[in-house]
Amino acid sequence: MLINAELLLQFQRCKRRAFLDTRGDRSQRDGVNDLLLKIQQDKIAHQKRVLAEFSYQQPSYRRGDLQAGQAATIELMQQGVKCIHQGVLLTTSEGYTLLSRPDLLVKQPGNSCFGDWIYVPATIEMGKRPKQEYQVIATYHAYVLSQIQQVNSNAWILLRGKEAGYFVDVPKWTPLMERTVSECIQSLEAPVAPEVFISRQRCSLCHWYNSCYAIAQSQRHLSLLPGVTPIRYAQLQSVNINTLESLAQANPQKLENLSSFDEKVAYKLVLQAQSILENRPIALSYGLNQDSIFNSPVELYFDIEAQPDLHLDYLLGVLVVDKQNNTEKFYSFTAEKPEDEEYIWQQFLGLVSQYPEAPIYHFCIYEFDTVKRLAKLYGTPYTTVESVLNRFVDVYEELIHSVALPIESYALKAIARWLGFEWRDKEASGAQCIYWYDKWLKTGDRALLEVIQRYNEDDCYATRSVKEWLVKFLQTFSTSLDRGSES
Repeated sequence: MLINAELLLQFQRCKRRAFLDTRGDRSQRDGVNDLLLKIQQDKIAHQKRVLAEFSYQQPSYRRGDLQAGQAATIELMQQGVKCIHQGVLLTTSEGYTLLSRPDLLVKQPGNSCFGDWIYVPATIEMGKRPKQEYQVIATYHAYVLSQIQQVNSNAWILLRGKEAGYFVDVPKWTPLMERTVSECIQSLEAPVAPEVFISRQRCSLCHWYNSCYAIAQSQRHLSLLPGVTPIRYAQLQSVNINTLESLAQANPQKLENLSSFDEKVAYKLVLQAQSILENRPIALSYGLNQDSIFNSPVELYFDIEAQPDLHLDYLLGVLVVDKQNNTEKFYSFTAEKPEDEEYIWQQFLGLVSQYPEAPIYHFCIYEFDTVKRLAKLYGTPYTTVESVLNRFVDVYEELIHSVALPIESYALKAIARWLGFEWRDKEASGAQCIYWYDKWLKTGDRALLEVIQRYNEDDCYATRSVKEWLVKFLQTFSTSLDRGSES
């Protein structure tokens, strides 16, 4: 069986994916979604930009013939060519063939079996920092290369936004790399796939997501509970808590002794399990605060769409709800081209200044941080920004500290849909909007911009629905407490 860098990379991220990629039923894989396609295209474009800085040669061989590929690569190394792109290197470990195809093999001074020079592997990565998984893979390339040129070498990672390569301390990472290779081989030899674990951020772009998610749902797997991380899951297992029922019945004080838990985490997780089993919201007594979220004569609901690759916040959407005059109006301040960002920022400030007493509701910290970023970027006076930020109310923070809901995620979509709210465009999402805006910039297709604006407007209305539900829930809970104390 063949072990390559891509397999080891995925194994570090998810042991189950490496197994499925090798031995799984490929008919169960999801299709490529638009965002994943964009990421792949962006990676190819990044690689081309980096490679344009090098003068390199490629080994010539019949596609799929790895032995011929290695022979052609070694021939170039023997010639001492300055740089080799997509060389093929092979060695064996534990009866498996290890394949290394580093993006570049760069000639450096030294002594190897080829002469008074050595080669150093360089990998091109989309990330902006040298993650552990990148350094393990770079070390893997260096290890396989050392078996060919009969001398150890360093390794480099060429990161996005970095002019020079990041130096990898190969001796430091070698033990972890060797352990990763060995564990990957053991996993692939197992009779069944590793246990499913749904980690939404990592799993969402995986082509096995729907297959794994269906299994997790059928098992009522604890990874579907908000707050259950891989580390916390392992610690729950260590005290024989493996099911929703056992977690719902657990004593929170018992969980507090686990290293990744504290009093609030333990209490919240137990109530979270109870909420799902009983299919009802449960108040968190330690976090209730009715004064921080309230009904106001005029309320603003704020949501942003961004293009991370461009460091651009291109849509600032504001829903103005005037309860005194019984009116609602949505404002979509949109940068149709990146240089319009400052203009829509000024439009946003102009609108919110018309309602100096109105709270500005948003969902999660991004909007708060973005306002600070835009203010700094465009030289907005501190007093102006401070008066805006002082009115911000994070509905997400208020909700997660007040109540446990019978849901798998505290993302806006999950909460609002539990309340019965639906987005007009079923396929729309924040990730999808990244793809759509990128395509809008390339094609000028206004339909793409319009669907983004609808999605942003729906996000504002969804935030409002969550906020209004929370206000009613807190009022009802407070009334029940008052009645209880009177009796």
